Amino acid sequence: MSLRKAKVGVRLRRFREQRGLTQAALAQALGISPSYVNQMESNQRPVTAPVLLKLADVFDADLQQFSTDEADRLAIRLRDVIADPSIGEQVSQAESRELAESMPEVARYLLELHRRYRHTLEANQTISSQIQGAEGGSLRLSSPTAHEEVRDLFYDQHNHFPVLDELAESLFEEYALTVGNTEPGISALLRVRHKTEIAELPGEQAANFERRYVPAERKLELSPMLSPGQRAFQLATHLAFMEAGEQLRAIVAEAGLSSDETRELAMIGLANYFAGALVLPYGRFLEAAESLRYDINLLQRRFGVGYETVAHRLSTLQRPGAKAVPFFFIRVDRAGNISKRQSATDFHFSRVGGTCPLWNVYEAFAHPGQIRTQLTEMPDGRKYLWVARTVARSNGGYGTPAKTFAIGLGCDLQHASRLVYADGLDLANPTALVPIGPGCKVCERERCPQRAFPAIGRRLEIDQHRSPFAPYSVAAG
Repeated sequence: MSLRKAKVGVRLRRFREQRGLTQAALAQALGISPSYVNQMESNQRPVTAPVLLKLADVFDADLQQFSTDEADRLAIRLRDVIADPSIGEQVSQAESRELAESMPEVARYLLELHRRYRHTLEANQTISSQIQGAEGGSLRLSSPTAHEEVRDLFYDQHNHFPVLDELAESLFEEYALTVGNTEPGISALLRVRHKTEIAELPGEQAANFERRYVPAERKLELSPMLSPGQRAFQLATHLAFMEAGEQLRAIVAEAGLSSDETRELAMIGLANYFAGALVLPYGRFLEAAESLRYDINLLQRRFGVGYETVAHRLSTLQRPGAKAVPFFFIRVDRAGNISKRQSATDFHFSRVGGTCPLWNVYEAFAHPGQIRTQLTEMPDGRKYLWVARTVARSNGGYGTPAKTFAIGLGCDLQHASRLVYADGLDLANPTALVPIGPGCKVCERERCPQRAFPAIGRRLEIDQHRSPFAPYSVAAG
């Protein structure tokens, strides 16, 4: 947790008021003067590490509420909101950062208001479109933001759900599952403990579904086109609803999601998380990842699963006291559509203006199946190591359309030396860093020749007598 100086006086004041304490009472409990408390709450003095540790000792406080890491995550989510072109208001990034640091609850309230606003706007647009094209009959509207709301749930939890990891790990040990070959053990568990018949999907259904459960017959059918690792994952996903249903429902209930559709989608996402935690149990997988220096290909072979499964699991290993490298995970298609994005730390993928074309996740499409590495620097000076590779899937034979994605896995440069992918890279050379951004509409780089849109909130300089190399010139002042 970062304890660098930040304006957290409002948070300290809220902490005090929630406990019904005066400034004098808090000062006495912490062994400092009332004037010192007043200065901290007014942001005239920083809330130092010794003060935070005293708060934790005296009040059993969760120090995460004072962490600047959370302010970072809030600030970059606010960046998307202030860049929304449908609103039109111009708020500087400095102001959004101030809000995230000083009044995080207000920032979260604004994020929720904006989410509801976007949902209402998109719902109205969808209804209008359906009415214009409908021949008659009833209309059923699917929430256009359900997937984004579920993504935010995982993002807010740093892509880590300890109760699911612990349950999956205990089941792995209790039933003596085998690393790299969990399918037989999970199948036996379903048959014996849950009286579930496991069969193959018949005929054309094998190309339409990976997994299908028939409750009336207690029959779980799997496509014969799945690899052993994929079969294990699908079996484990079904097992999640049998073994971890109570835990899944509790997480969803606590999240306060907006609709039944979103809650159902979250249940599936959490069941998939449980499946990954069972097939790749936390302790064993972390030990292997560290010993193999996060070599994804070697981890694939050891655990018998695909590249994407390993990469995604690496982004979830944030157990207190046993943390791996904090990764960001992204899955993107050729058109730049992000279908999965998870982050164990505060890197954020913009929802507006697309992602950065200089990012190596797009270069990966030109080198199918090859791992590409890239050292990058964001506009705020943060530096990262990115690893990208394409994965392709097909659920049929020759001539069946396949789907191809690029999988990106990134980490802060300070952790790069722990990865095999840093070997041979000059991590200390600033010229080796590729300047990328969060998306053109929210990127601060004025001279980027690859810019597709002007940055929102910046006044353009338009001069018919000059033609700069950068697509959009920003006016001074």
